[in-house]
Amino acid sequence: MKAVLGLENGRYFFGEGFGVEGETGGELVFTTQMAGYMEALTDPSYHGQILLFTYPLIGNYGVDKENFQNPRVWAGGCVIHELCRKPAQSPPLHTFFEEQGLFGISGIDTRHLTISIREQGTVRAALITGSDDWQAAVEMAQKTPDISARSLIPDVSCKEPWHHPGNGPRVAVLDLGIKTNMLKSLSSRGGDLYVFPHDAKPDEILACRPDGLFISNGPGNPKQAQTTVATVRELIGQMPVFGICMGNQICGLSLGADCSKMKFGHRGANQPVRCIDGSIAITSQNHGFVVDGETLPEGCRITYVNCNDGTLEGFEDPSLGIYCVQFHPEAHAGPHDTEEQYFDTMFRRMV
Repeated sequence: MKAVLGLENGRYFFGEGFGVEGETGGELVFTTQMAGYMEALTDPSYHGQILLFTYPLIGNYGVDKENFQNPRVWAGGCVIHELCRKPAQSPPLHTFFEEQGLFGISGIDTRHLTISIREQGTVRAALITGSDDWQAAVEMAQKTPDISARSLIPDVSCKEPWHHPGNGPRVAVLDLGIKTNMLKSLSSRGGDLYVFPHDAKPDEILACRPDGLFISNGPGNPKQAQTTVATVRELIGQMPVFGICMGNQICGLSLGADCSKMKFGHRGANQPVRCIDGSIAITSQNHGFVVDGETLPEGCRITYVNCNDGTLEGFEDPSLGIYCVQFHPEAHAGPHDTEEQYFDTMFRRMV
């Protein structure tokens, strides 16, 4: 099947399409992870984006639904170099894409394209399958809304509150697009989880009498989540507050700090971070926005920084009971360097 990937800067790339015929637009981002392609594709944080894999062979172990981070694929499209059509187990990735009505393109020099993104920054893109009309792809990319201006969290958040019982501390969870493995990390420690939509009011959350508030990952620009920011701002100081990824950014904004868009973000399972004690951890990451550490208020201290570019990877305010990280300690797929450290600390601080 013919396919073409068009970029807002006028560049275009022909390849072989897989999935169904159609078109999709979004921000083109790359991930350096070598495994866990289904975990990435089903991560709600990729909503509004077309996902490019730098690893050259994708699909070699088929589709394992046990590792899904959400029941559905949230990435708008998939860009790969080589598609494995005879994987170690069934169903193959291309068959799954056909069944689910998804869009993919293979035969792309993904590493060349990644270098371009690193140099120029992320770009808006459009993927057309079933056609090689590059002019239409470029025009569609140029008309695709900037992800910074889109409100994406309402699409991926739960619509109604729900309860996952446990015999440990009661945790109010703000679902901004939460990954399955975050819920597993919380529930495996006995967390009595009360999960709320992104727009839950403070009184609704306080009604469950939580021992702590956890704010999940999510897609897009944190400044588009002003309702959530206002809720968290009101709850800070009434209970310990924890956040991962988007949750880290929401906490920062709630305290009056600033967040900004990164040139190309951090996406992969091999990102090194330096802890305040000098130790190094390898982490899984997926974010395109970052908290400006210099704008955090007095009382906050930066706990982690990225070893590659020095950006903030975590902060805390012991006096307010805030403990947040930008990376993904639940790490699925990815290393487990920080899973016990983060979640065990979180549960100790709620007792």
